[in-house]
Amino acid sequence: MKSIIPFLLLLFLVSCSAIRVNYDYDRDTDYSKYTTYNYYSDMDTGLSELDARRLLRAIDSTMRGKGFLLSEEPEFLINILSSSFQAPRNNTVGVGIGGTGRNVGGGMTIGIPVGATNVEREIQFDFVDSQKDELFWQAITVSSLRENSSPSEREDKIQALVTKTLEKYPPKSRK
Repeated sequence: MKSIIPFLLLLFLVSCSAIRVNYDYDRDTDYSKYTTYNYYSDMDTGLSELDARRLLRAIDSTMRGKGFLLSEEPEFLINILSSSFQAPRNNTVGVGIGGTGRNVGGGMTIGIPVGATNVEREIQFDFVDSQKDELFWQAITVSSLRENSSPSEREDKIQALVTKTLEKYPPKSRK
């Protein structure tokens, strides 16, 4: 019984911080020709300077692990945009009033929000061919955001986000 409690706690924490990723890409692109990358020089990520550095380090590490090289003359450029928003609350408590009498009935219910507001961050990754200036791969991630996270928690969260985002790059060819 004692071993179930930590497992349930871990499951709860993992479910609260899920990272959702949506992908889109050009199916006609030959992804094998892209081996070097860099970032747009005028990129404004929308993140704090520290989080932006953490994100770029995580991308560089993950891309190196996949065999891509950071280059001054890249074959593709990466652009990153982000925004934060307040997610709608899913948790409410219903308070109801109702009554019946002979042939009369009625009721009223009110949903009262419970818990803190959920702030989420959306980060969009655009991979653009540097010669043609054409978008060929895009991923949009949505994950929870805790502003009061420690630096190590932020680093871990960003690394997990980048790992999940880039796990499907390059896309598998469907021939």
